[in-house]
Amino acid sequence: MTRNEFLSQFHHLRQTYSEPDFPLRKTGRPAAVLIPLIDYGDSLQLLLTERAHHLRHHPGQVSFPGGAVDETDNSFFDAALREAQEEVGLPSNNVDVVGMLPKYRTISGYEIAPVVGFVNPDFTPIIDKNEVESAFEVPLSHVLDRKNHLVHTTHRDKKTFPIYFIPWKNRMIWGATAAMLRNLSHHIHP
Repeated sequence: MTRNEFLSQFHHLRQTYSEPDFPLRKTGRPAAVLIPLIDYGDSLQLLLTERAHHLRHHPGQVSFPGGAVDETDNSFFDAALREAQEEVGLPSNNVDVVGMLPKYRTISGYEIAPVVGFVNPDFTPIIDKNEVESAFEVPLSHVLDRKNHLVHTTHRDKKTFPIYFIPWKNRMIWGATAAMLRNLSHHIHP
């Protein structure tokens, strides 16, 4: 998939299906992630991170660059770009933001705004080892193909919730990251 092909599918007015998120009892803490699509001209790659192994929450889990919205952030877009700069050294001027997917609520109490942006391929990640173990690329076509998605259900408070998994080589993309990718897949391929 190229940038133009992606944009022709991304910018539409169709109502698309969104995966169920966690029904919070109160407003979630605002957070933003960047869905960074590296534009190689003839293909798009998704940049993901592996969270540092020493972290208290979700150590080693595959995720997007992102985190809580700070008081200094003017928007979800600013928060996503700031976090990408902090975690993987991605300069905001290397990102062309094209939009945002519906917010996704998590069991940990966050309401995450997934910001989508194209990244110039001249970028070389500079990892903040306090937050990130590694960064890697996955073909966008792989994560958008729902044939590569696995769904497991779990139960909490007498309700059933899906947990999504997307295997890639020796890694497993799962949880909120996989669910937001699944929402992107529904948006691009309704």
